[in-house]
Amino acid sequence: MDGLFFGSSVILALLIALIIDAAFGEPRALWGRIGHPIAWLGHFAARIEAFFNKGGQRVQRGAFAWIRVVSFAALIGLLIQILCSSLPYGWALMGVIGSVGLAARSLDQHVRAVAQGLDQGLEEGREAVSQIVGRDPERLDDAGVARAAIESLAENASDGFVAPVFWFAILGLPGLFAYKAINTLDSMWGHRNDRFEAFGKVAARVDDAANWVPARLTAFAISMVSGTLLPLAAAFRDGPQHRSVNAGWPEAAFATALNLSLAGPRVYGGEVTRDAPMGTGTRAATALHIRASLRLFWYLWGLVFMACAGLAVLHFL
Repeated sequence: MDGLFFGSSVILALLIALIIDAAFGEPRALWGRIGHPIAWLGHFAARIEAFFNKGGQRVQRGAFAWIRVVSFAALIGLLIQILCSSLPYGWALMGVIGSVGLAARSLDQHVRAVAQGLDQGLEEGREAVSQIVGRDPERLDDAGVARAAIESLAENASDGFVAPVFWFAILGLPGLFAYKAINTLDSMWGHRNDRFEAFGKVAARVDDAANWVPARLTAFAISMVSGTLLPLAAAFRDGPQHRSVNAGWPEAAFATALNLSLAGPRVYGGEVTRDAPMGTGTRAATALHIRASLRLFWYLWGLVFMACAGLAVLHFL
């Protein structure tokens, strides 16, 4: 079917999705009325988990539950793509639908709110950053708030933007929807606690696999838009030291491009994690660094858009 494996209709749809997401972000009025599709998926996943996460053989039961949810998401994407392919200019409709799976504008808004909060004061900055990170905001000073926002931007630049674009480009809407399901299940089930240690093992491992290439592509892209190989070199040096197999790569790249040191010891749920530092710059991050990181992110967006446009041109030559 045209549209899978870098098909021309998917690349055109992806360009439309990138533009719509960057220009308008999420239609909050609409989601306020009908709920966000990711929330629908979350409700479905919660029901599946409640049914399967009991008794013995939790790893196997978690794997079967994971297959149910991800297969369902991919099937919905495939049916929508088939429908769009049967319509005149269906790639445009595919792009509108696909824009729901991208998060560039939303990410910008949430991270920019932290900079604006810090402009007003520490408490306002803590309140804003608490919306995007899981660590204890009351333990953060101004620099800690700024670093937390930039770390969140770096990680989400990969799994909230580059990875969805990557899987959309390769496998169309089925790939995009499957990836969003994989990422959602990791956030819901991929916890190391009594309830999810075994049941969520497959969800966590597959999410690592799905983000492996995008995380490294993100570090490479940050080097390209920075005009130096230093961010990529830092990603190779520091990325493997991160407790996440993927998050350290974009974090180290962003940190080096901004002359910062990110990560390091942090507090989650009252417990200190002894994470390795990403980058060798200053720890004294500010709201100005947050805004610089957002400019870097939009340069990344531009590079991704040009790459997709280049693929589209190649298809029509």
